[in-house]
Order: sequence, then C-alpha cells, then structure tokens
Amino acid sequence: MSPNRNFFHIHLVSDSTGETLLTVSRAAAARYENIHAIEHVYPLVRSRMQMDRVLADVEAAPGIVLYTIVDENLAALLESTCQSLGLPCCNVLEPMHNVFQAYLNLPLLQKIGGQHALDTDYFRRIEALNYTMMHDDGQLPDDLETADIILFGISRTSKTPTSMYLANRGIKTVNVPIIPNLPFPERLKRTEGPFVVALIASPERIMQIRQNRLMSLNASDQDNPYVNRRAIAEEIAFTKRLCAENNWPVIDVTRRSIEETAAEVLSLRNQRQSERLAAELEK
Repeated sequence: MSPNRNFFHIHLVSDSTGETLLTVSRAAAARYENIHAIEHVYPLVRSRMQMDRVLADVEAAPGIVLYTIVDENLAALLESTCQSLGLPCCNVLEPMHNVFQAYLNLPLLQKIGGQHALDTDYFRRIEALNYTMMHDDGQLPDDLETADIILFGISRTSKTPTSMYLANRGIKTVNVPIIPNLPFPERLKRTEGPFVVALIASPERIMQIRQNRLMSLNASDQDNPYVNRRAIAEEIAFTKRLCAENNWPVIDVTRRSIEETAAEVLSLRNQRQSERLAAELEK
C-alpha cells in the first residue's frame, strides 16, 4: 500500500453469505487509524464463471483478499492468481479448522454455509426476533414472564437496537421506556424469571441525541423538557433509584457500542444465574 494513500481495497470472497469475512475484516481494519477500507464483497461464489469475475475485479483494484471457499479448485485458483499478482490472500477459517481438526481428530466436512442451516438454533432466533418485536417500546402482554431479558431506561439509551441484537442471538427480550410523569409498570417489579437490567447514559450524551432527534423531525427544542439537561439528569437519577430499590444492575451505554452493551447484559445475566445456582446449592 502506498504511504500517500489513506485507503485500501479489500476483497471478501465467500461461497456463502460473507458475514464471517465482513466481521473479521472490519475487526482487523479497526486497529488502524486514519485508514479506510474499500470493501468489495462477493457472496455465493460457487462456479468458475463467478470466480473469473472476482479475479477480474481483484486485478482492476489490487488489495487484500480474504476468502471462505470450500471448493478446493476454486480456492486454489484464487490463491494462485493472487500469488501471480503479488497480492496477499488468506483463507480466514483455515487456522481455526486446523486447531479443531488436530484436537478432535475428525475429518472436515466439505459443507458450504453450515452455520446458516435451518436447525433448531435458527428457528429459536426467529422466535426470539418475533417475540422481541412484539414486546418493543413498552408493549407488555400477559406473557412477560416468558422473556429472557427485560431492558428498561429513559428515551435514547439504545434499548431497541440492543434488544434486536440480543434477539438475533436467540434471546427473547422486552424493552420498557421510562416516561416522565408516568408510573413505572409495577408488573416488572414482580417478575422472577426474566433478568431485568437498566440502560443509562450521561445527561450530555442523551441531550445531544435527543436534540438531533428533534432536528430530524423539524421540531423546536426551546423550553422542551425532553432536551433539558436538568430534566434528563432527574430521569437518570430516577432510573438509578429504581434499580437500587429492586437490586437491578445498571449499564452506562455512553461510550459503548450496541455489541458491547449486549455483551455486558449477557455477562451480568450469567453472573446473576451463577449466584442464584450457588445460593440454591447451599440450601
């Protein structure tokens, strides 16, 4: 890569959806500052004709090539072409497959997109997504006890996207907004099965997001308590008091991504489950 450029091309070649490659490449690229990756994504590459189109693009825009290709002939063609062009080419799953194979001492199946199979886990995720959408933003049907996790917090604390991320992992999630001047749902205080956790953020962060929200709606923010810092601070203080009274954990999402927030939710849930199990064993 030329030192005078702040971008590079990366070609992601997969015989499945390409999601694995996107995740890996973005995680790696994030470690480098002021460098922008121009992504060329090629999903469902399963024929010589498709691979030839990929190779033409790679030659036209040289860069890093990452792939997950089960077909050995197509993989070899991609590797040899990149070698002749002097480009780095990496099968991102091969090191992991080698570790698994050495430990399990079992042959590797030549199966494309095995992680996307329509198995029990897949349908569990679909059920969780449907459940979470039906219980979004304060919708509280009678089956609240069937939830895995209940998230609550004031407006603009990323409750909905965090809920959807958790649902995509098969976690049935309810999200409940705290609305000023409206009573908190007493039913939540009586739940025993779901794990309840609150999301908060700094008043400055909430104020900024809410102001942007009003601007997008062409609404005036003057004298609006929705964007008043003192009012927001009171909403956050109420959330903390509620959690203290009910022994619910609080997560500050000010500097967290949705993925990091979801990971912390699951970590706290696992910790709480372990504590309950330990307490039951002591009885």
